[in-house]
This record gives sequence, structure tokens and C-alpha cells, in this order.
Amino acid sequence: MRILVTGASGFVGASLIPRLLRDGHELAAFGREPARVRAVLPAGAEVEVVPGDAVSGRGLRRALEGVDVAYYLIHSLERAAIATDAFEQIERRAAENFAAEAVRAGVRRVVYLGGLVPSWDRVAAGAAQASRHLRSREAVERVLLAAVPDSLALRASIVVGARSRSFRLLVRLVERMPVLTMPAWQRYRTQPIDGRDIAEMLARAATTRVSGRSLDVGGPDVLTYGEMLTSIAELMLVRRPAITFGVTLTPITARVAAAVAGEDAGLVLPLMEGLQGDLLPADDHAAELLGVRLHSFPAAVENALREWEEREPLAAR
Repeated sequence: MRILVTGASGFVGASLIPRLLRDGHELAAFGREPARVRAVLPAGAEVEVVPGDAVSGRGLRRALEGVDVAYYLIHSLERAAIATDAFEQIERRAAENFAAEAVRAGVRRVVYLGGLVPSWDRVAAGAAQASRHLRSREAVERVLLAAVPDSLALRASIVVGARSRSFRLLVRLVERMPVLTMPAWQRYRTQPIDGRDIAEMLARAATTRVSGRSLDVGGPDVLTYGEMLTSIAELMLVRRPAITFGVTLTPITARVAAAVAGEDAGLVLPLMEGLQGDLLPADDHAAELLGVRLHSFPAAVENALREWEEREPLAAR
């Protein structure tokens, strides 16, 4: 089967490609910077790299020609887009361009990885409106599923991996803050999932009989954000006392967290806007449907930290 992986240089795309190669598929990888895509490919892998840009549509027709299954792993959390409040429009334009070319090429299935969607009727109207990041993911999902009916969308919360931006933010906070200062969102719960499990689920999504719908995916452990931070600290073998606050103050919190972690505040803010309540799977059957055995949160963190230290040092270890 010929498969296209978009967002191939990103954390998830780079993890998925070797998994698909093991299944014997013919692969093509799509990205704006071919050198970055080639840098993450397994040594000696026969993967066609197609340069292009989904927002402008450049390269999509060539990339999708003859493709049976296409993975849509494109996200637009970029500084310029966020600064102009344009990333929702940019993400929708990219999805519509991709969907139109996928239909033209006769692609049988699109597999999309988005974010868990909260029950909007259970959160304050202002909070629901503020979470541009999550609403945009949901809008992209609708575009893709409407265009190619046999498609499948996976929705995940925090993916634990050495290159996962959300996980790296948590690790940097633990590493660089002698005392963990936790806003009110530290009490909200979610189900982080191991990057290895996401790659396995995505790989199986190419051939599963389940289609035409979205699947909420999560790891086996339900944790608050505060519990995740303290657990990461314990697994890093560092002691981090915690102080909690009764307010959220998302714009301020995002800027402080970004400064501590060495990340751009414009990229952290949309992620934190989604921390308005519990973010849990609506149902918990995705792993069973796809035949995937899940790793625990401690096992996921240990594996991610081990891979991290193979590439760069962690000052707290």
C-alpha cells in the first residue's frame, strides 16, 4: 500500500514512519523543508520526500498521486500565525486544500491526529471561546472526515515523548523550577499517552475496519496536571516542593512558563488556553478497537527521558 505522511519531520510523523516501514508499505513524506524530513528518516530508508506546503497547496497534487492512505499530521502553531490570531484560518485552509487534492487523487483514507475535545456545554462560554487551539483541531477533523468518508481521526491529550512539545514544557518546568508553582489548572485531569502507543495506533488505523469517525485515545492513567509534574520530578530523581494557587491567569502563567522553559510565549499560550477543565476521552475503547496494549505513564516518561538524554543533557538528572 502506498502511504503519504505529512508533517513528517515532526515528533509524531518521525515516530510513525519507521513503524509503517516495518509493515512493508511504500512511503512518501511531505514537508516544507525536505532537509528536515530527510534528517529524521531511518538510515537507508527508501522514502520519497516531496516538498510542499499545505497552506498554499504547493506540492500536494504530486504528493497525493497514487496514495491509498494519507496521514494528516499538520499543525500551524507558528509564531507569525498566532501573533495575528490567524492560525485557525490557516489550519482550515491547509485542511481544505489537502482534502480537495485527496479527493481528486482518489485517496481511500485519511488518518488525522487531533486533540481531545472537551464537552463544551460543561465549560464556561468564555473558556470554550478561548480555547482556539482545541476548536481549530475539531474544525480540521470535520473537513477531513467530510471529504473522505472512510477516514479516521484520533484525538489525544498530552503525548509523552522526547520531542513532544507539551511534554518537553513539563520537563523543563520541573528541571528549572526549584519550587513548582501551580495555578488552578493543576487540579484538572487528563490521560497522557505514550508516543509509542500513538505511533502504534496510527499505524493500525491505516488498515482497521473502524472508519468514518473519531476515536478519543488516552493512556491507562488518569492524572491531574499537578500529579503529572510531581510524577515527572520523582522519575527524574529530583525533589520539587509544590505551591498551588486558586487562580489561573492563563496569559500571565503562559508567559512565565515559557520564560522558564525557554519556549516562545506565543506558542505556549494556545496550549494553556485549553486548560479550562478536565480533558478526558469521551469513551475509552480506542486501544481495544485497534488492538494496542498501552504503556503506563511512568513507563512512558522513563522511555521519553531516556531518549531525551541520548540527544541532549538534562541538568536535573
